[in-house]
Amino acid sequence: MSAVRHFLDISDLSGADLRAILASAKAMKARRGAAEDRILAGKNIALVFEQPSLRTRMSFEVGINDLGGSPIMVTGKEIELGEREAICDTARVLSRFVDAIMIRALSHDLVSELARYAGVPVINGLTKKSHPCQVLADIMTFEERSGPIEGRTIAWTGDSNNVLASWVHASAKLGFAMKIATPAELAPADVLLAAARREGAQISLTNDPREAVDGSDCVITDSWVSMGDSDRERRLELLCPYQVNADLMKSAKADAIFLHCLPAHRGEEVTDEIIDGPQSAVYDEAENRLHAQKGVLAWCFDALRA
Repeated sequence: MSAVRHFLDISDLSGADLRAILASAKAMKARRGAAEDRILAGKNIALVFEQPSLRTRMSFEVGINDLGGSPIMVTGKEIELGEREAICDTARVLSRFVDAIMIRALSHDLVSELARYAGVPVINGLTKKSHPCQVLADIMTFEERSGPIEGRTIAWTGDSNNVLASWVHASAKLGFAMKIATPAELAPADVLLAAARREGAQISLTNDPREAVDGSDCVITDSWVSMGDSDRERRLELLCPYQVNADLMKSAKADAIFLHCLPAHRGEEVTDEIIDGPQSAVYDEAENRLHAQKGVLAWCFDALRA
């Protein structure tokens, strides 16, 4: 029996695996609804949410239905993860009922422990540490708009968070450069950057957003205050100079695109004229969560499509 394939972090996969997932996602998007892609027929997939989410829930539910499977929504409150019983017991019991588990939880350690004891694939729908499904959708969107990402330059401006971590992981696997601008107080962890650089990633870090955005092919930002953050006013004060606005976008290439995983706080990390403007790809990006995650599910079940 082959080993269970979990999708926990982009850093766990090879560049070839990521490319195969993206190719499968692109193919299934192009022929959405085709009978040949009903690879989850007869399978039940648990969707476990500690926190609510519009995009994660809708994209996984619709995607699983598209692939012929049955999604089963479970809230963290219903099963009280790690409280009513040990995670290892929850993992083993769920594995008797369903064919895969998607989980969205703040604690990455909790998700990793669930995968350690589960006998079925576990997919990281988001943790405080990383957001790999989102970044696969982001890369898919970039390549639809701008061509292959290899050799290109991606700029990040704002807070260092789980989405940035997955972008850093991807840079080491797919051969693109990253220029990151954050306040010193909110900079990404040295261990994250060092690990990516050891794999050959080209990553630069600055406190100047204009320096990061200069000449980039894509500009990315995210909400300045995320779930679990309790220092809103301090964050707003630190991050105000990192807003993506028309003046900052002028430093990027003329055909650069803008990405944001949503939900956006308009007037904080991004202005209306950028998120609603011609360089914005945020709604394509949101839709591609559906397609990228279908690629992830196909990979987990060793049923990639081309």
